[in-house]
Amino acid sequence: MAERAGAFGAQVFLIDHSLPQDLATVARRAVDDSADLLKMAGGDGTQALVAEVAAESGLPFMVIPAGTCNHFAMDLGLDREEPSAALEALTDGVELRVDLGYAGQRVFVNNVSFGAYAALVQDPAYQDDELGTAVRILPEFLAGHEGPELVVHVGPLTPGGPDDVLVSNNPYQVDDPAGLGRRAHLDSGLLGVLAARAETPAETAARLRSGQPHGLTRLATPDVVVVHADGPILPAGLDGEAVSLPSPVRCRISPRAIRVWVPRHRPGTGTSRGLRSRPARSARHPAGGLRLR
Repeated sequence: MAERAGAFGAQVFLIDHSLPQDLATVARRAVDDSADLLKMAGGDGTQALVAEVAAESGLPFMVIPAGTCNHFAMDLGLDREEPSAALEALTDGVELRVDLGYAGQRVFVNNVSFGAYAALVQDPAYQDDELGTAVRILPEFLAGHEGPELVVHVGPLTPGGPDDVLVSNNPYQVDDPAGLGRRAHLDSGLLGVLAARAETPAETAARLRSGQPHGLTRLATPDVVVVHADGPILPAGLDGEAVSLPSPVRCRISPRAIRVWVPRHRPGTGTSRGLRSRPARSARHPAGGLRLR
């Protein structure tokens, strides 16, 4: 992947996980050095860090799926089995305008979770197998989780006493109440909200596997979603990464906030085919020529 990117004239920064590194600072340095676009190879959590810088700068952003589940890449229709195929956007690409979610000051490209699900993402097994672990043990987490008392305000609505709250950058499909799969759109300007309170693991498992919203509060809203906890700090799962956020957390959607370049031809059948697109053009070179950094 690094070799292919270099062949296009890109400056490649390789992440060394043994060292503390601030990827947002690396991306801002690239902007200061007159980069024409930013691209990130990683999962949703690292994509969000660089996507925020791209949105701030107005530069195009390219997603290269190199993480565990790559929900954002999946919903863009990218080939998750061949990450370097995303580089084809440089020669035959289209530009999509995509929404970004914010939890406080933090960007999320997929979702932010609170309560039981936020506790789940800290489990080492989850990091190894997000989807399998969630389906297997989320019911037990919901039923037995003892965490902060959550209060959620969605505009004038207040879903009562949830054990788990998941706020997504665009709502998940109706047949995906657990937020483990696809979103029907990435440019609707709406947050998806899922609030759940479990009674027994068996009931929760049945709800998640059946795809039925019974027992779950499910909303789509352009309004700010405010999550309160009974303490100053609220554990959260931000695009699958365990973080701590000051309470209350205000979640909002920024419509069409980022320019995403994707290959014109891509295998996914998800949301990207319904997104409005135009031929990819460099901001500094309207004819399409790129001077990559």
